[in-house]
Amino acid sequence: MVSFRPSRHGARRIRVSFEFFPPKTPDMEATLWASIERLAPLAPNFVSVTYGAGGSTRERTHNTVARIVRGTPLRPAAHLTCVAATRDEVNEVVRSYWDAGVRHIVALRGDPIAGIGAKYEPHPGGYDQTCDLVAGIKRIGNFEVSVSAYPEKHPEAASLDADIDALRKKVDCGADRAITQFFFDNDLYLRYLDTVRSRGIDIPIVPGILPVQNFKQAASFAARAGASVPEWLAQRFEGLEEDVDTRKLIAAAVAAEQVLDLVDRGVTEFHFYTMNRADLVYAVCHLLGLRPVPKVEAERAAA
Repeated sequence: MVSFRPSRHGARRIRVSFEFFPPKTPDMEATLWASIERLAPLAPNFVSVTYGAGGSTRERTHNTVARIVRGTPLRPAAHLTCVAATRDEVNEVVRSYWDAGVRHIVALRGDPIAGIGAKYEPHPGGYDQTCDLVAGIKRIGNFEVSVSAYPEKHPEAASLDADIDALRKKVDCGADRAITQFFFDNDLYLRYLDTVRSRGIDIPIVPGILPVQNFKQAASFAARAGASVPEWLAQRFEGLEEDVDTRKLIAAAVAAEQVLDLVDRGVTEFHFYTMNRADLVYAVCHLLGLRPVPKVEAERAAA
């Protein structure tokens, strides 16, 4: 049983970042900005905004990122993919981010236009793979570039070794940080980290944490992403489909147990997939020992 306590490693060392997705409707936009306002006082290292398959949210992603730059003290990181665009088109997006004041990009290959499971085909005249995109971004400006990593390997990779080779290429092209696909078994992440380090990859490998808001949705998401769902996790949520209040309590306990165990094993940086909802993520950060930072300090930290 986890003990809900501040980590013995000290809250000062804990760093967090949050991922959001661009809203599709006015109601979703209100939820997003309420979540950003709720989480901003925790002074995250950065906040990222996702980018839809085939660039389907390109304009909404850009608008959300630009508003974060203009209206908050937060450091935004814009997601960008290789899919459905020529190099010139992608480069234009990169330059527009630079002009908007964005200095951090999360570079991804992106899912096939036909959807997960379909064969990936590079766009004619586009960037072939993430490593090429990273190199292109670095040629345009002095961006910080984050990339993805997969403790259970990318679903399309032939093996974990082949997937780590792909990560190595991203690093060789200039990647500054890797953020992992979410996972629920901490041993998977720690074994992966040991393997990556043994291959000479020394950039930060930040664990991606998905607090489970809805188990069925999370399990479906995991199946598409190639992430395993332990039986014990299913048992935690068993019978709670219609019991929202209890489900929220269990969700907080599960997420807190995961991150506190990682902290006790030496991890001090976390990337939270918020699903544009703040309460559960805020509660977990509180258990990590993070507290709201006064506005002046927050703005200084973001400078």
